[in-house]
Amino acid sequence: MKKDILVPYDGSKNATEALHLAITLAKLLQEKLIVLNVQPSFRTVHTKMFFSEQTIHEYQEQLFRETVAPAKEILEGSGIEYKLKLRIGDAKEQIHQEATLGNTVQPGCATTGVRMIIMGSRGMNPILGGVLGSVSYGVVNSAPCPVTIVPFSCSE
Repeated sequence: MKKDILVPYDGSKNATEALHLAITLAKLLQEKLIVLNVQPSFRTVHTKMFFSEQTIHEYQEQLFRETVAPAKEILEGSGIEYKLKLRIGDAKEQIHQEATLGNTVQPGCATTGVRMIIMGSRGMNPILGGVLGSVSYGVVNSAPCPVTIVPFSCSE
């Protein structure tokens, strides 16, 4: 049975808005939140030449801790169960893989994985324009479960 709510989190204002909505829904549904941060792999010819795998991994861990620190603070005061997760690679692919974790049947017949994904409409990439960022657009088109896209609220 599908359970839990996946919240991709990159530290952006939209991701923080999505986290607040996810907390509200998690309380109503009595579900756990999985807050996922995806860091780039940094596996290029140049990084391999100048940095060890351990140094790269430590840097990814540092970026993860820095990025999710505000989310952790919000979550600790929420009273809900949560798990912070780090994945390395392409954000769209890693979100999709996390959403289908444990699913051994056809994607259209999924009975395991997360109940839903709640994510911000745009992330930290300032280059891309439009209503949806490239990651949120990709997730909406490939997700094995319902996806809620949350825009940043200007009412604060």
